[in-house]
Amino acid sequence: MNSVEKAIDKNYDTVIGGVELLDKAAEYIRRGELVAFPTETVYGLGADAFNEEAVKCIFIAKGRPQDNPFIVHVASPEGAAVAASYIPDEAYRLWEKFSPGPLTVVLPKSERMPLITTGGLRTVGIRIPNNEIALELIRRSGCAIAAPSANTSGRISPTRASDVYEDMRGRIPLILDGGQTDVGIESTVIDLTREVPTVLRPGAITAEMLAEVLGEVVNHKGKVVVAAAPGMKYKHYAPVVPCIGARTPEAAVRIASRYPSAVVMGESAFVKAVGGVSAIDLGSSPAECMRNVFSAMRDAEKIYSCIVLEDFSDKPEYYALNNRLSKSTGGKTEE
Repeated sequence: MNSVEKAIDKNYDTVIGGVELLDKAAEYIRRGELVAFPTETVYGLGADAFNEEAVKCIFIAKGRPQDNPFIVHVASPEGAAVAASYIPDEAYRLWEKFSPGPLTVVLPKSERMPLITTGGLRTVGIRIPNNEIALELIRRSGCAIAAPSANTSGRISPTRASDVYEDMRGRIPLILDGGQTDVGIESTVIDLTREVPTVLRPGAITAEMLAEVLGEVVNHKGKVVVAAAPGMKYKHYAPVVPCIGARTPEAAVRIASRYPSAVVMGESAFVKAVGGVSAIDLGSSPAECMRNVFSAMRDAEKIYSCIVLEDFSDKPEYYALNNRLSKSTGGKTEE
């Protein structure tokens, strides 16, 4: 039975462990199996980026559309040379400032890089994660690792090993447990193959921060026909219960009243203003809210019949978080 057949059968006895299983995890990667591992953003579902059969297994395990590209994780700028055919000076300047860290740089792909890994594109997203378990897995396996988030397609991204286990039990052999992730949402993706460097997916590293290194940087706007980066084209980050955005505390209370049990999530001031409705305080800053939101949503969907999310569209500093939450709600927001 090859790895694709085994992935379809979904008959793994999934094991969760820590750094003591790094050598086992590296062996799995080398032989074409999948391993879930922590990064500073979310947990990734990793395979050898150059092994087409292994990459197919990621699509099978996640139930992911094949035109949705994967990010390739490497341990250093030197490691990026195997994935990209050309690396401009701008990429090295970004890596010097922000890597290892939550930044993915889109570059022309190398001839060796399979099109299945890049979603059929001639470009590839490359990232150096700021997590020692992730970096050690890359080093010990000797592989560039293709890895989307380690959840089934469309679900809430995992920020704890237990979240991965919920979605991937029986589908993969091993989950490396590194505790809760620090950043909590996926990396910023910047495309350096365009005339003006363009942020395809916002994250903790903002366009303004990138512009300090590159000069002009723009955020992608408009309808997505071809997904040039993960998270652009399809509905994502969705709980199993209804999820609705609220622009005001009054709207949040009104929405909650329509359900047998509902919880409001948002920034500290917003949550305090909803009064006696069940609520979860995500924090008082963008960084705190990003770190806590996905785990809070995973926990809440097990208890409540509806999740009401604060809409942050009028708060520019929450731009990246609002990008994720608008996909969680499918654009359903009330005033």
